[in-house]
Amino acid sequence: MGTFDHILAKHEDKGVTPLTVHLRNVSSFAVIIAQNLGLNAEIARKGALLHDIGKVSPLFQQRLKHEYIPQPGSFFRHEIASLFFISLLSQDEKDAVIEMIVAHHKSVVQDVRELGLLDLEDNEDSFTVHATDFEKWSSTALSILSELGLETHEISMEEAKGNYEYAVEYCQGLGMLCSTWKGVLMAADHLASALNDRVNDETQKMFIKPDLSFYNRMHDLYPLSRIGADDNRKHTLVTAPTGAGKTDFLLRRCKGRVFYTLPFQASINAMYDRIKSDLNGTETQVHLLHAASNLKLKDCKLEERIIQRHVGASVKVLTPHQMAAVVYGIKGYEAMAVDLRGCDVILDEIHTYSDVIQAIVLKIIEVLVNLDCCVHVGTATMPSVLYDRILGLLGGKNNVYEVNLSDEILTTFNRHIIHKAVAFDECSNVIETAIKGKQKILVVCNQVRRAQETFRTLKEQYPDVKTMLIHSRFKRGKRQNLEGRLKLDYNTMNEACIAVSTQVVEVSLDISFDLMITECAPIDAMIQRFGRINRKRTFDTIGKYKPIYVVEPLEDKMEALPYSLDILKRSFDVLPNNALMQETEVQAMLDKVYPDIDFTNIDYSGVAFADGQWMLKKLCHRAKSALLDTLEIDSAVCITESDKDFYQQGFKLDRSELEIPVSYRSIGFRNLEQLEGNTRPFVIPDKAYSEELGFLSDYAKPEFYKSFEIL
Repeated sequence: MGTFDHILAKHEDKGVTPLTVHLRNVSSFAVIIAQNLGLNAEIARKGALLHDIGKVSPLFQQRLKHEYIPQPGSFFRHEIASLFFISLLSQDEKDAVIEMIVAHHKSVVQDVRELGLLDLEDNEDSFTVHATDFEKWSSTALSILSELGLETHEISMEEAKGNYEYAVEYCQGLGMLCSTWKGVLMAADHLASALNDRVNDETQKMFIKPDLSFYNRMHDLYPLSRIGADDNRKHTLVTAPTGAGKTDFLLRRCKGRVFYTLPFQASINAMYDRIKSDLNGTETQVHLLHAASNLKLKDCKLEERIIQRHVGASVKVLTPHQMAAVVYGIKGYEAMAVDLRGCDVILDEIHTYSDVIQAIVLKIIEVLVNLDCCVHVGTATMPSVLYDRILGLLGGKNNVYEVNLSDEILTTFNRHIIHKAVAFDECSNVIETAIKGKQKILVVCNQVRRAQETFRTLKEQYPDVKTMLIHSRFKRGKRQNLEGRLKLDYNTMNEACIAVSTQVVEVSLDISFDLMITECAPIDAMIQRFGRINRKRTFDTIGKYKPIYVVEPLEDKMEALPYSLDILKRSFDVLPNNALMQETEVQAMLDKVYPDIDFTNIDYSGVAFADGQWMLKKLCHRAKSALLDTLEIDSAVCITESDKDFYQQGFKLDRSELEIPVSYRSIGFRNLEQLEGNTRPFVIPDKAYSEELGFLSDYAKPEFYKSFEIL
């Protein structure tokens, strides 16, 4: 036992972590992060040692006990008490350390609960409350700091007040900016809190520049592999069909740590597996980040699962939404900005049909340029109007290496004969013929409900054919299993099989089927879908074509969701009929469907960065943002009635496996039970979930609860 082990850093319910241990761990990470950014490592160390020293106060320590009951109106912010010690620093160190300390939990002003330093400054008792018994507990705090290697001297109450007033005055004078020092502290603090006693091992794995030499391979099948990547221009725009070698080319363009973004969970998982396999045997640390990434990593070591969400990866695979925190100033955005600064960022396939995705990606690009990142965009499906906008954001042709393929090469990527169908029933004979020919059939619907209905019908019609359904409304654990089956079992099957899916198969999921029947989608989404058919490119497959049947959209705006009916109609019209899909015509098709994009119609309210400058007061963050609200307003999770007890008693990973992502509109107003906790899951009747079909909205009603039936 150490001398000060009774002074805790966390609540007893979270395990006994002595404050000395926590401060030492945070300082270890802060030094590494600062060194990576070219910042003063000694300032980082001192700020990390001081950031939580206010926790020594008995007023805070009593809050960490099981029996503590908070009194109404009482407040104590340990970070404010930590400011009392900044006179231990030289004058040129104070401002940076204040930024590390004062707002690592709360905005310095206009905090949601009005507990920021400047919010409380309006309360005349703020200093008095935080300085309660300072003469008694400050000696313990100073002893801890001395033990941790900080030079100290006795601090009087008057000196402590002077430190407090200096910090208040400094914060009052802050302008609009993202605080790098706050980001360093938050990143280090989160890592130390997550890893606890595993810190030493992980510090050796941070900020390792990836060895990407694997991607220097060349092959005549992949024309981009024959194009040099060593261009002095900072950014990249690559336009090429699926299978041309975009991923390898984009990674060859990277010189530092890499953030690789993709729009869908399934495609992110596939890319993570691919890069992890490609770089196996090197020191490269590949991390995965999306809503259900812990499930993907459940068989990994605990340390590997924990580290995914934190800074310092060699390669991180994630969604654009994960980077949106920087754009909209969400809590912790400074830490992500610290992680991103100076890195290579790959944006793989930017979807045009969603205004929300456009808004996020365009703002992300603006921020990335400000953070001195190298931005590399790869696409098979970008309208000229969006391309030109991104080119402008990246600084124009002098700053952007533009790569595309000649018409002669593009013709070798023709692989699909497109047939238009008025209704799905028209394709019955096609399916029968494909089954007799032992072909693999992929059916894609735009809505989960229709995918379920189609799956039921096909399973009844062809009971002897292996048939599976995959969409986003399964339990997360089940969804993970389905992705694996689709890729490993159905992809390699030598007999007839049918997979019915939604949009989850569109991007970078490495599957190759023989026949597709798909509902009409926006042209860029359809081109991505088409890439799942005749995907395996060999010298033998060049010049050989496989069929795709596209079903005409109904004249119903609700049936068109999640897409615009007008865009669906235009997309259907530009497709060839009973003819070859020509890669040389794709750009013209895209531009006809999207002749213009009204960028002024996108809601940019609430952004933290606009017009080349930060729009949020330094040391402040937003709890939510207008655009993220737009993204998440229709998101919810549910669990089944039978899973409720296990969910409440289980570990976080076990709980995540049981969660079913659903539309809030489909479940939020049905008077269903809702549990407390971070995700606040709704409890649905068992009848509202099928292991084969997933979430069944019609039965997600209280009258189908077992308890209701008993009554």
